Amino acid sequence: TPSAAVVKEELFGPVLYVMKFQSLKEAIEINNSVPQGLSSSIFTKRPEIIFKWLGPHGSDCGIVNVNIPTNGAEIGGAFGGEKATGGGREAGSDSWKQYMRRATCTINYGSELPLAQGINFG
Repeated sequence: TPSAAVVKEELFGPVLYVMKFQSLKEAIEINNSVPQGLSSSIFTKRPEIIFKWLGPHGSDCGIVNVNIPTNGAEIGGAFGGEKATGGGREAGSDSWKQYMRRATCTINYGSELPLAQGINFG
């Protein structure tokens, strides 16, 4: 359930949370209810859901993915989290960016689920 203690902890390992929800709004509320905000994913083929998830009322994580896992290897994007996970991109040359919401968004339109750097568990 969304209130389970393990869901509220930031874990760096192969963990899959599966939760039932009735609407996209409820799914976003569940996602955004935790104290951390490093990375999030949603799997859908519907463009309207994609853009709600990526938009200002969607996922509040620093790295927002669509149709790709949250494997933490988004090295080509602006890496960093929000909330208790940091918001650590506001120093140095990025100091002006602390006044805006910034997110790395990845959308996979393919029929396969690629993993970072060609990792294959099979």
